[in-house]
Amino acid sequence: MTPLEAELAPRGRGVSRLHRQPVWRASGHLAHLPNWSGSAAAIGFLTLTIGYGIVIGGHGKVVADALLSAAGFGVEAVKLSGQREIDEFQILEALEIHEGTSLILFDASGARERLNEMAWVKNASVMKLYPSTLQIKIEEREPYALWQRGDSVSIVNEAGDVITDDVDGRYANLLLVVNHGAQRRAKEIYTALATVPELRPRVRAAFLIKDRRWDLQLENGITIRLPEENTEAALSELMKMDKESGLLARDIVAIDLRLADRVTVRMSDEAAEQRKIMTGGNGGSGNRERDT
Repeated sequence: MTPLEAELAPRGRGVSRLHRQPVWRASGHLAHLPNWSGSAAAIGFLTLTIGYGIVIGGHGKVVADALLSAAGFGVEAVKLSGQREIDEFQILEALEIHEGTSLILFDASGARERLNEMAWVKNASVMKLYPSTLQIKIEEREPYALWQRGDSVSIVNEAGDVITDDVDGRYANLLLVVNHGAQRRAKEIYTALATVPELRPRVRAAFLIKDRRWDLQLENGITIRLPEENTEAALSELMKMDKESGLLARDIVAIDLRLADRVTVRMSDEAAEQRKIMTGGNGGSGNRERDT
């Protein structure tokens, strides 16, 4: 029997097969592997295992942030511009920057969305300036007036959109407009008052009456009833009378300008009583309203 026939000979019950050495053994490569290959393979396997565990555990970004920050790409400075009403701390809080946050992995788009959700922000931009700076530009909504309906007071913009209900003394110089719908027509009364700038600082509030016309309340308590039309002309006439006779400094509670051909003044109770005494209570001298 030749050697080849011996190798092909059946072994009991089963399939005959060719007896050969494994390729790796026949080639002799195993004997030539470096001594450190086993350690390297173990370290590589351990690294892959740890990396897989980090990813599965949701810690991949944290580790990557830490490595990138250590390499000099951490967020170390934030440049803010454009903010006046918003506190800087609120902006930093919305950015969600933590210790070890890297600039490379920082979610600028998400930060911009969070900033744009803030009450005062009209538009925000977030820019990365490598290696370690964030540049934030804020365009704020402009406060235009205070709007009161019932017990609620809000800051509104020129269009009448509510900016915020967080009102404090910083906004005391804004005109207070009162009643539903007044916030949408605030520009109307602002424009009228702009024609009499000497009166504007004395106006405490403007009341929209039946969605048709305005009543002004002055800081000394006097109410000025304005007409539906020709408001600017009525205010001009009022200031003319005040200049001539000091009308707005008198002891009165209301001035009615609704009629174009006359001005009606309502006196206070004390002034009406004093006038009654001075005139001896004769005729209509005790009336609380008179034409001027």
